[in-house]
Parts: sequence; structure tokens; C-alpha cells
Amino acid sequence: MQKIVITGGTGFVGRSLCEHLAAQSTSCRLVVPTRRLVNGRNVQVLPTVDLVQADVHDTAAMAALLQGADALVHLVAILHGNDDAFDRAHVQLPRSLAAACAQAGVRRVVHVSALGVGLQAPSAYLRSKAAGEGVWQQALAGTGGKPGGDLTILRPSVIFGAEDRFTNLFARLSRLFPVLPLAGAGARFQPVWVGDVAQAVVNSLLQRPGPGPIVECAGPQVMTLQEIVQQVGAMAGCRRPVVPLPESAGLLQAAAMGLLPGEPMMSRDNVLSMRVPNVASGKLPGLRDLGITPQGLALLAPHFQPADPRAR
Repeated sequence: MQKIVITGGTGFVGRSLCEHLAAQSTSCRLVVPTRRLVNGRNVQVLPTVDLVQADVHDTAAMAALLQGADALVHLVAILHGNDDAFDRAHVQLPRSLAAACAQAGVRRVVHVSALGVGLQAPSAYLRSKAAGEGVWQQALAGTGGKPGGDLTILRPSVIFGAEDRFTNLFARLSRLFPVLPLAGAGARFQPVWVGDVAQAVVNSLLQRPGPGPIVECAGPQVMTLQEIVQQVGAMAGCRRPVVPLPESAGLLQAAAMGLLPGEPMMSRDNVLSMRVPNVASGKLPGLRDLGITPQGLALLAPHFQPADPRAR
């Protein structure tokens, strides 16, 4: 039986991945570390999942957990924070996990990154994700005549699904307000379904060799943020007019949101990220090269459909 360790396995993408792996391969034992066991209730019920209380930033603890593992899937990421927070989550954590993999002898890694990453990108999020990719590439490179590891980097566009924060936020705002002021309205995305990203991880693990070391995970349609917001509103039964905001106004809006308690709906760094088109380059393998036909945003229509038509 294969042992696969999944960091971030209790999150949005992680839950979908655990469900896909549990349904498609009974020969895989999935080990999901989490700081709080209560966070993993949704995956704990799956028969092939072992939920383990552990700090993924603890190199020694993760090295012990990785003993005998066939692969590591790394999903941990944050969307909001300062430079130090992004560095800790996207650079220091991969470095710690790479050291743990080396100690445990694990040479197969699937790392989920993001489209648009680059060391010179305009946002700390994209720069840190690029640096994290570099950590894995360096750690698993062959040196001194020794063979390198087996690394697959998946770069998804914005990920949607019934439980995502992205489309559900815009559906909620569309129900609340008659007009939606929107920063980055012209920013381009290629929304990808969470189930397709999960399947891409599964296929990367179970189908070797893969199409390439980096795979772009993008949906079938390139859309502006305004088009996404309006389609989500239409599916929710309340399509609203969108008022595009210039970037300067968007940055002020994001700064104001950052002062509110809780996780912000949008941060200054999010606005800066939208300067880079979040679409597939077409120069790298994609979902179809993994045998996946990507699903479009319309897949969410039943989720947003009001139970009572009079609620529209």
C-alpha cells in the first residue's frame, strides 16, 4: 500500500484531493497532518485517511511522519499577509519540508503553486510562490552524480468550487448590493474547478511518467474579473452592474478592508497580483495532457440556484 503525506489536506483543495484519492485508489494510505484535529473532520471520515496532529513547520516531526512514505503532496498556501508571512508559508515551509523529505528518503513530491508566479512579479504572493518552487527544484535536483527527485509543480488559476471563498463572496455581495464597485475588473483569469485540480494531483501521482515537471491547471474559458462576478451574480439570480475602479482606488479599498476584523475580503497584495494575467501560457503542459477535460464556471449553477424562485 502506498503512503502519501498531504500537507494542507484539510483545506479547500486538500479535502477534494482526499475524496478523489479515497474514491479512486484503495491502495493509498493518506496521512494528513494538521495542527488542530477538529479542522480535519471532513476528511477523517474517509476510510483511507489518517488524520495526525502535527506542526507542518516542525522539520523533525515531519521527517518522522514521512518515514516510509512514497510521496508528499504540498498544498499549504496563504492569500493574505505581509512579506514575512508569505515567506514563512511559501518559502520557509517548503525548505523545512524538503529537509524532512531528505531525512526520510522521500523523493517524490507534488507541489501546488500558482499561475503568474515570478521572482520579479508585482505582488509578494507571486514572488514568494516562485521562490517556493525554486526551493523544491533545488532540493530535488540531482547533484554529485546522485539521481534527482521526482518533482511535479502544478500551477492553477483561481480555483472555484461549491465551498470556495472567491465565488461565494461575489454571490453574497451581489445579493446585498445593487451595484458592485470592483478593483481589477479587467484582470484576466482562467477559473479552474477544484475537482480538476484534485484530479491533476491524483493523475500526477498515479500516472508516471507525467507530461512534464510543470503543469498549468486552467479552466476552459479566459474571463475578466468583471465577467466572473456578473456570471456568478446571474447564477445566484441577482446579476448586478459592475463599476470598475482604477487600481489606485482599489488599493485604497483594500487598505480599508485590511483594517476590519478577521481575514480581509481583499488585500493590497491581491490587487497587485491582478496586474499579471492569471491565465495559462500555452507553452507548458495543461490539464488535457493529464487526461482531464476542464470544467467551466457554469458547473456552479446548481449550487447558487435559489431553492425558491421567488427568492431571486
